[in-house]
Amino acid sequence: METVILNGELIDRKDASIDVEDRGYQFGDGIYEVIRVYNGKMFTAAEHLERFQRSAENIGMKVSYSIGELTALLQQLVEKNSLELGIVYMQMSRGISPRNHAFPAAETKPTLVAYTREMARPEKNMQSGVKAMLMEDIRWLRCDIKSLNLLGNLLAKQKAVEAGCFEAIQHRGETVTEGSSSNILIVKEGKVLTHPADNLILNGITRKQLEQICVNNNIPFEECTFTIDEMLHADEVIMTSTTSEVMPVCEIDGKGVNKGVPGSVTQRLQKLFTAEIEKQCGELVYSV
Repeated sequence: METVILNGELIDRKDASIDVEDRGYQFGDGIYEVIRVYNGKMFTAAEHLERFQRSAENIGMKVSYSIGELTALLQQLVEKNSLELGIVYMQMSRGISPRNHAFPAAETKPTLVAYTREMARPEKNMQSGVKAMLMEDIRWLRCDIKSLNLLGNLLAKQKAVEAGCFEAIQHRGETVTEGSSSNILIVKEGKVLTHPADNLILNGITRKQLEQICVNNNIPFEECTFTIDEMLHADEVIMTSTTSEVMPVCEIDGKGVNKGVPGSVTQRLQKLFTAEIEKQCGELVYSV
């Protein structure tokens, strides 16, 4: 029996249902988060839930739970499903109301849903690296909000999959923004560079963790824009996300990066990131 959360209650998944007029279903009017679980413990839960609240505020939606309450509720879900290694997915829509583009009445209650899923660490890809392709960024101009409106991301990811690639690296003109479901970083002469955390990218939690790791370990780190050409001539290219962790990109549009193998800075960051996971969640049975 799988347990899920529906509006603050832990219930059997087969008993969970969403009304057809839920605004998340009809408009994508809502927000979401994905939190990694290692050894039965949520990793960087506070950071994810703080972003969840910011996303809600940015679209005029109120989260009626405190970060502490959400943390306790999600941890109950993890334990109820005996999840050791995987993810917690959560989303909140503006609620159920007759279909109308304008916001519903203020008393409309948001719909909160969460579930767990087993998911291994992508160790093989982290060791060998992945392929990516370039694609024009066609998304809206508030990518900093982790909203349910992901059609642009889905189209980019699908094209990448059809091309035999792991990720689509998006760009606006010549400026690289981020992946379809990841942040993109490059390494040049030992310095780690990534797009500024503005409205054109999602400020990823793994990205932020990596920034702090660089600061703590005297690895030069800078937020700045870089071009497609600068990325293609970088020493190393890295993609980061909750599920992919610190992933080497070893080929872009058929052109090798660092002779097609993960670079030394990437490998060091992987080890430091794994150490941070173990600091928060305990020793990992498998680690890069």
